[in-house]
Amino acid sequence: GARHQARRRPLPHVHDARRQVTHDHAPAAKPVEIYTDGACKGNPGPGGWGALLTFGGEEREMFGGEAQTTNNRMELTAVIEALAALKRPTRVVLHTDSQYVMKGITEWIRGWKAKGWRTASKEPVKNVDLWTRLDELAAGHHVEWRWVRGHSGHHGNERADALANRGVASIGR
Repeated sequence: GARHQARRRPLPHVHDARRQVTHDHAPAAKPVEIYTDGACKGNPGPGGWGALLTFGGEEREMFGGEAQTTNNRMELTAVIEALAALKRPTRVVLHTDSQYVMKGITEWIRGWKAKGWRTASKEPVKNVDLWTRLDELAAGHHVEWRWVRGHSGHHGNERADALANRGVASIGR
């Protein structure tokens, strides 16, 4: 289906920069697997993000929250924080259950950038601060984007979901 097609399609919006980075720095053969999720109690409302990074047998859990946000902002923040934690150009397989993040980074962003961060209907892109940061971070790595159905028993996604909920719970502590 469409999910498999999106998984194999290259990322034309960062293709050249990404190719240059990976050849100059030859990242490790085994990718870092990243699972991300966002949560929001009310939309807008208090929200949290979570990320699980795995490499070999090692894991790193990350989470955080904001008092007033949206689910889409938390989904984006999870990906941004995870990529920002990588200290050098890295091969990454990034798993998200967010169609907004998946379609945004693999399909919509090229058009948004070409139109000066405006949508097809000439409206400003929502969350442009986060999209520009994500675009910048993703360009420094070789990222394979994978969509995973949320709450479908996928272990990494379930862990990221739990971390996002810890992020919500961490607000005001």
